[in-house]
Amino acid sequence: MFQTTLLMLIMGMRANSFTPFKRMKILQVMAGGEFGGAETAFVDICIALHEAGEDVVVATRANDLRVPKLEAAGIVVYILPFGGRVDVFSRWKMAKIIKAFEPDIVQCWMSRAANKVPRWRASMGIKPYAVVARMGGYYKLKYYKSADFFVGNTPDIAQYIRNKGVGDDRVRYIANYTDIENVEHSVSRADLNTPDDATVLVALGRLHKVKAFDILIAAMAPLANVHLWIAGEGEEREALEGLSRELGCEERVHLLGWRDDRAALFEAADICVMPSRFEPFGNVFIQAWAQRIALVITKSEGPQQFVRDGVDALMVDVDDVDAMRNAIERVMGDDVLAQSLVENGFSHYESEFTKEQCVAGYLEFYHDIIQSVDA
Repeated sequence: MFQTTLLMLIMGMRANSFTPFKRMKILQVMAGGEFGGAETAFVDICIALHEAGEDVVVATRANDLRVPKLEAAGIVVYILPFGGRVDVFSRWKMAKIIKAFEPDIVQCWMSRAANKVPRWRASMGIKPYAVVARMGGYYKLKYYKSADFFVGNTPDIAQYIRNKGVGDDRVRYIANYTDIENVEHSVSRADLNTPDDATVLVALGRLHKVKAFDILIAAMAPLANVHLWIAGEGEEREALEGLSRELGCEERVHLLGWRDDRAALFEAADICVMPSRFEPFGNVFIQAWAQRIALVITKSEGPQQFVRDGVDALMVDVDDVDAMRNAIERVMGDDVLAQSLVENGFSHYESEFTKEQCVAGYLEFYHDIIQSVDA
C-alpha cells in the first residue's frame, strides 16, 4: 500500500514526463545527540526510504535507541565516533564505506556529518556520487563545503540557503513527516499520578531553555485541576523541578523522561502545548495533528510557516505567559473550538506531512540529482 501510494505521488509530481526510477544506493550520515527531533526524523526517513525499496546504508554514532531501530528495519549500520578535528578515523572510515558501497547519494544530517564526508573525485576509482546536506536550521554554509545539493525542511530554510548563493536547482524544500501511530499500550493516568477528571496538557522535547517549558509551567500553575506531562530529558530538569516547587504546582507537573510512546500520551491527554522560543521546524505540531489532539503553540520560526492561528491551532507570542494561559483556557472551555482545531489539524497533516509525500519528495530530488550528475 505504501509503495503504491508513493508511486502515484511521484507520477503526479512528474505528470506526463514520468519514467520508472531505478533503485538507488543511498548512504545516510548523522552524528547526532542522544535524543532530539532531528535524530528522530533521521531514523524515520532512513526507514521510510528503505521501505520504499531503496538500498539504504547508515553511518552514525552508537546510540541505544536509533541503532537497534534501524537494524531491526533491515538497514546496515556503521558505527563511527564522529569526533572533532583530531578524529581522523571517522573521515578515513567514511571513505572506506563509500568506496565499498558506491552510493548514488550521500546525505549528511548536520555539520559534523558533512565534515566527515569527502566529495567525489576521480582518484577514488568509483562512479560519481552527490553529497546532499539536509538542513533543519539556519546553519552556516561554511560547515557544508562537501555538499553539492541541499534540502531545507521548511520553505524559509530553503530560501535562506538560496540567499547564501546556492543555485535554485541545487536546493529543494522537503518537509519532515510523521506517521499516524497506533496505540498498542494505553497510558494510565493513575500510573502518572494524574486524576481522571483533570485536564491534561502534554508537551514533548528536550529539557532545554529553547523549549520554554518554564513558560508553560508558569502558565498552567494557577489553573485548577490541570496537570502537565512533559516527555523529554535534558539539562533543565533541575531548574524546572525548582520552578514547579516555587509555583506550588510540583504535584501537577510530571517530568516523564524520554518516552517512546508519544501516541499513547497524546491519546490520554487533552491538549498538546508547544511553547518553544525557537523552532526551525518543530516536529511536535505535525505529530499532534496526526494523532488528533488540540494544539496550542507559539509563533516560533518553523510553525509560523505552516500553522493557521484559530484554524488548526491557537498561536501565541513567544514567552507570553498570560497569552499561553488564556489560549489553554479557551480550548479547555470550548469543546466546539477544540474539535475544530483537531479536525483542521488532521486535514492539514494529510495534505502536507505524510510519509508518502516526504519520501516522494526525496526520491524525485535524488533522481533529478543523479540525472544532473550523469549529464
